[in-house]
Amino acid sequence: MILGAHRPDQVCIIHARRRTTVQLYDAVKNVIPDTRLRDVIYPARTSMIDSSEEIAKDVLAIGRINSVPTLLQVLCETTGMRFAAVARVTDCTWTACAVHDDINFGLVPGGQLDVSTTLCAEVRQSRTPIVIEEASSDPRYCNHHTPRLYKIESYVSVPIVLADGSYFGNLCAIDPAPAKVSDPRVVSMFNRFAELIAQNLENDAARNSAVSALLDERAASELREQFIAILGHDLRNPLAAVAMTGEVLLRRLTDPELVALASRIKTNARRMSALIDDVLDFARARLGGGIGIRMNEVHHLETALTAVVRELQDAQPARTITTDLQVPGRIICDIDRIQQLASNLLSNALTHGSADRPVTIKAIVESDELVLSVWNDGEPIPQNNIGKIFAPFWRRSTAANRHGLGLGLHICSQIVHAHKGTIGVTSSRERGTEFTVRLPSNATGA
Repeated sequence: MILGAHRPDQVCIIHARRRTTVQLYDAVKNVIPDTRLRDVIYPARTSMIDSSEEIAKDVLAIGRINSVPTLLQVLCETTGMRFAAVARVTDCTWTACAVHDDINFGLVPGGQLDVSTTLCAEVRQSRTPIVIEEASSDPRYCNHHTPRLYKIESYVSVPIVLADGSYFGNLCAIDPAPAKVSDPRVVSMFNRFAELIAQNLENDAARNSAVSALLDERAASELREQFIAILGHDLRNPLAAVAMTGEVLLRRLTDPELVALASRIKTNARRMSALIDDVLDFARARLGGGIGIRMNEVHHLETALTAVVRELQDAQPARTITTDLQVPGRIICDIDRIQQLASNLLSNALTHGSADRPVTIKAIVESDELVLSVWNDGEPIPQNNIGKIFAPFWRRSTAANRHGLGLGLHICSQIVHAHKGTIGVTSSRERGTEFTVRLPSNATGA
């Protein structure tokens, strides 16, 4: 192995196999007496744990903490030591992340030392600070290889540990001259600064995680909404052709079996059209900030709701829908959206209610509010799901009949919100399930 000293003309060849960096250093010193450790080129320690990407990421994280240069300067000014650094330390690597260097030590952010030559490795193992005022006279460290290799007398190193217990590295300071650093207030200052650095690292990680999650969610949301919008529009034309075909067949056919088939085609096309309307409403609401409405004076709300009931009754002749509609006078609303609201609530009740019990729709004007309710008997909604039922794409997993996309009730809530109203639900085995909508009516007399 070729090792170079700090002068170009000083080069030696050492058999490096199975030698530590300290042994290599000693071998070079025998040949070149004034060699310093940082002049020695030793093989880099490779590790599957410390990828270059992870190391670079942590160096950048420390670099984003604006207070670190000031902290290092304060440490040096307070202790009289002339080199301070924040180091990322693992079992295999020692990497400088921030440096204050007034002794020409030669390290810069991203620079590395062999971790086995540092006292930081011992701090990592014990997770307690190491403080040396004068290494040459210190009983424990006078013969230690680290002060000897780096020609230092004073040394302080404290651990930087994150809140989850993970070890980031060390806050350390060194100097070739002795320094009075064993004062508890000095050590406490190092510890407080290390804690501050750890807190900033955690805040940086949390901020980056939040930004990443937001960008991922935004990208997924945009892709989903584009897909939904394109899907809805591309399905409209072929579906209109199918519905028209069913209508033409109903008018021209006389064979009962073929008439029934044509009727089924028309019914399914109508159901698919309703699904597409739900999908497009959802996409518009997400992209445009809500479902659009056109408010007008409506004088025939009872008639409009009766038409919705008749349409659903015709589609499911075996079911019974009872009505109690008492809406005299005029109502300010979007009549098409109110019909859609009633249709979605009735469809939901027919889907989840008992097949042998009627579904009931009521509409009255009460204290300047239009109150619309839909009731069905049957299996109640679990209480822990009550808060979820108006969320998009939510469907009752307990239901035997799981038609649709799970958008109907969500769109109901959006229509109600657009009318500045409220929607709620109560559900129990004894009293059944009832959805109640309250909308400002601005009603006047007939």
